[in-house]
Amino acid sequence: MCAKAIEFHQHGQLAEAERIYRHVLELDPCHADSLHLLGVLAHQVGRDEIAVELIRKAIAADKRPAAYYSNLGTALQALGSFDEASACYERALAINPELAEAQMNLGAVLEAQGKHELAEARFRRALALRPDLAEVHVNLGNILQAQGKLDEAGASHERAIALNPQFAEAFFNYANVFQAQSKLPEAVAGYKRALALKPGMAEAHGNLGNALLALSQLEAAECAYAQALALKPVYAEAHYNLGNLRQAQDKLPEAVACYERALALKPQLAEAHYNLGNTLHALDRLEAAAAGFERALALRPEYAEAHYNLGCVLEDLGRLDEALVQIARALEIKPDYPQARFGQALAQLRHGDFIQGWRNYESRWQSPDHDTPRRAFSQPLWTGGKLGPVPQPARLLLWGEQGIGDEIQFAGLIPEALRTGNRIVLDCDARLKPLFARSFPDVEVVSGCGPAEAGTLGAPSFSRHFAERVGDYEPQLAGVDRKEERVTTQMPTGSLPGHFRTTEADFAATTSPYLRADPAERERFRTRYSDGRRLIGLAWHTRNQKTGHKRSIGLERFAPLLVLPGIRWISLQYGDFDALEEQAAAANAPLLIDRTVDQFADIDRFAAQVAAMDQVITIDNSTAHLAGALGLPVWLLLPFAADWRWMEKRVDSPWYPTMRLFRQPNLGDWESVVQAALRAL
Repeated sequence: MCAKAIEFHQHGQLAEAERIYRHVLELDPCHADSLHLLGVLAHQVGRDEIAVELIRKAIAADKRPAAYYSNLGTALQALGSFDEASACYERALAINPELAEAQMNLGAVLEAQGKHELAEARFRRALALRPDLAEVHVNLGNILQAQGKLDEAGASHERAIALNPQFAEAFFNYANVFQAQSKLPEAVAGYKRALALKPGMAEAHGNLGNALLALSQLEAAECAYAQALALKPVYAEAHYNLGNLRQAQDKLPEAVACYERALALKPQLAEAHYNLGNTLHALDRLEAAAAGFERALALRPEYAEAHYNLGCVLEDLGRLDEALVQIARALEIKPDYPQARFGQALAQLRHGDFIQGWRNYESRWQSPDHDTPRRAFSQPLWTGGKLGPVPQPARLLLWGEQGIGDEIQFAGLIPEALRTGNRIVLDCDARLKPLFARSFPDVEVVSGCGPAEAGTLGAPSFSRHFAERVGDYEPQLAGVDRKEERVTTQMPTGSLPGHFRTTEADFAATTSPYLRADPAERERFRTRYSDGRRLIGLAWHTRNQKTGHKRSIGLERFAPLLVLPGIRWISLQYGDFDALEEQAAAANAPLLIDRTVDQFADIDRFAAQVAAMDQVITIDNSTAHLAGALGLPVWLLLPFAADWRWMEKRVDSPWYPTMRLFRQPNLGDWESVVQAALRAL
């Protein structure tokens, strides 16, 4: 009778098998095999508490069979009683060390407990006994992946697939390995194969979405997440990853909602707290962002990225000392963290710690927050001293980096570099070339010099740029074949302050002004604009994608200034002329918008226009740098947490002696800034 029940059981006819087991137990309530097999059946239908009770009764009746202990362990494992399950598997293996399933299941329990090395040993023993156990190959692959052994993990999953080509979980886990290896197309193919075999795998849909998101296939990723959540609405990780997608789509309020849903389901998801903090930061909800990072750190104190981003939020809240502590903590945990090192540099420079700040500023090349790629020149980096002597003259190549404003700011170090006695080639944005050539007559100004050209910069270009003043160099170049003169060392201009701006006294010795506009062009602008009133130039907007929304001011906010008598307001704002005139009309702003000046295309002409002003009032954009470098009285209107170069709490700028700073007293408070400027005018 029991043999017939086992046949029914093996063929999935569970109701018939159960009927027979129970009939046997009516005849013999202590029939161990029937108790055991009825318990196995209960486990198969998800009734694990009943399974445990029945198999314990079987063991009480007969303590000899290893399978009883092994299957009791399986039911306990399903209930999450890992320690008891481990003890059962150990007992089964003490009776029968050849029981491969017990080795496999004990490995699974150890894996769930995070004991990866012990789990690996158990899986390998199971495979030594039964090499055909595809499930064990998958489990071993997962352990190897957790240990970072991705190639071995992939091979293990591949063996599982070879043993069972219909094993959806093997394709799923193999795809996870591909994703960890950044082999995203292979990962997508793996997830799709798993889903073709088993469409109801919510996790496969979710991970497929992650791979598609990493491939920037946003619509397909969204469909995958939607399918995952349709199958499993309480899938916290899918809500979290959908939040990441919304963030990539710049749908920040929706991203916040997704992260909050994920955290309602799984409050211990540190990554969701972290990304919620990032999104709230982007929305300028700074206090809430700080709280998000703090919750992430409460769950994972060694979360370096959360420490760093908390530091960034604290910096934006004006709590610079606390910010520096958090950034330093991030670097203690993760010393090789270029983004944090660069962020530390900017915070230190804002704080006035020039020595450490400029040293750490050199980490910018490795940081994703720095937009300029480093040029791969073969010449070594300049160390700040005098180069080789005549008769083998050498020249220093300085090359501009970052944006127009940055190139103008760092050009203020050119006079110091010249005072080292070196002949200098300055490579700059082509739009700055006429202005820089006029301003630095002792420098050869070029544009677009790459690594290949640097080695050939010699006497021909020197003669072309210096024909009218080569006599200044004749005493040094007597008897020298100028064709042998070559660039032998180089430096990005952003690295110059590390040599020449390490103390406040260094800034006090700055040459000012250091840029010179075309004097004839300046006079023409001056003549055209002058009507007896004071000429004040105004710029109010920047297109900078990262911080432009914080730095820009709506033109209508300037109304209290624009009605003052005795002032003629000149627009120094770049942009489409029609759009600028529409803005001026909408704000009822009496601005002269000169259509003959294109600030982007002809910066030299723009410099002459700026130089024609009596004063400039501007937000933090390239106009501020240009006006400061030209020595104009310039008032700079700054947000609450201004860029590093304007430091903290100062009303002046060490970079530009003629500049005066007006800062928001509170986040977003432009009204107070405009009122302060009004009182000053």
